[in-house]
Amino acid sequence: MATDIKKCIDKMDIISFQDDLIGWFVSEQRELPWRKDQDPYKVWVSEIMLQQTRVDTVIPYFNRFLENFPTLEALADADEEKVLKAWEGLGYYSRVLNLQSAVKEVNERYGGRVQILRKRFQL
Repeated sequence: MATDIKKCIDKMDIISFQDDLIGWFVSEQRELPWRKDQDPYKVWVSEIMLQQTRVDTVIPYFNRFLENFPTLEALADADEEKVLKAWEGLGYYSRVLNLQSAVKEVNERYGGRVQILRKRFQL
């Protein structure tokens, strides 16, 4: 079966496929709060929340979380108990604890600028 898939992919016009896929996305994409604003912090929060959790479930939690912690600095400085309370209902609490730990490091080592990591890791 894997060889059949490989043969199909080898015959495929990759550029046309990419164009079709992008066209489909542009016409069918859902409006999601983390797409409205490309703030790296907000995108990061959404990526963590979306691990093991459906998009429709995440949306209200994402909005509430950002009301409580609108910036990377706000989350870095927040009391762990308050952070856990804001995450309540999403489960997998290690996600938010790891996020807060990472945010603290970004805040301390990189002055709260997520963008600086892009250059450092050549992303």
